[in-house]
Amino acid sequence: MKRVTVLMGGFSAEREVSLVSGAEVAKGLRAAGYQVTTVDVQRDVARLAAALQPRPDVVFNALHGRYGEDGCVQGVLDLMGLPYTHSGLLASALAMDKPMAKRLFAAVGIPCPEGRVADRAELRRGDIMARPYVVKPINEGSSVGVRIVRAGDNLPADTDWPGGNQVLVERYIPGRELTVGVMGDRPLAVTELRPEAGFYDYQAKYTAGKATHLIPAPLPAAVADEAMRLALLAHQTLGCRGVSRADLRYDDTAGEPGRLYLLEVNTQPGMTPISLVPEQAAHVGMTFTELVTWIVENARCDE
Repeated sequence: MKRVTVLMGGFSAEREVSLVSGAEVAKGLRAAGYQVTTVDVQRDVARLAAALQPRPDVVFNALHGRYGEDGCVQGVLDLMGLPYTHSGLLASALAMDKPMAKRLFAAVGIPCPEGRVADRAELRRGDIMARPYVVKPINEGSSVGVRIVRAGDNLPADTDWPGGNQVLVERYIPGRELTVGVMGDRPLAVTELRPEAGFYDYQAKYTAGKATHLIPAPLPAAVADEAMRLALLAHQTLGCRGVSRADLRYDDTAGEPGRLYLLEVNTQPGMTPISLVPEQAAHVGMTFTELVTWIVENARCDE
């Protein structure tokens, strides 16, 4: 019987979601017959190292956001020689650094929205580009701090986004919100996300009933195939392993065929009851228990 320690909680803006993900993962792994312990990760490396004694066979990283998804915890686990789930240090850091990830995507021909990094003072002085545009932190997930600036809107106040002095400003892509889970070398499915109101923000992602998930997405077959190809290519370009999820926009406002744009790659997708990767796994015939078992059995570290 393998011993698995689930890391959850943490101290990012996504702490509450991670607690739910971790609890669901622990339940699924226990159902699969693993010996499971859970650790609510604090900002204390010595405490984390102590919590990982006696050494488990595998660490399931169910942390979301900064310090858990950006290579920090992965580096600690590499130093300890503990196999862990999802992507390694470098891929995790690259995916979380949105401007750097966009450079890598551009190098292999993956279309992304045009944009650039700006500091807060520059943004306060006026528009960075023609409206509408999107302002987002350069290193947060789950749409934390994302704002769409449309005609007639006031500029976002400094308090409207977390993180440091810099933000990423991108052209707003009209159309439809899509997501594709990748499992190893296999894209799972394309889901279209239709929020109840506004865009697919943090509340829409993690509140039941705030968004409709259409799976498979009602798209022309060629568009769905291309979305899956781009998701897999992005996964491979960053060097991801295990499970990831790519978020895209499909601009079909001028008719078919439209154009796909990759927004970002999430290296540790949510595992909550309304999360997208478990939903896509179920769509292709895999139970939640089978999904978390596959993730654990494909865990490793970079020693």
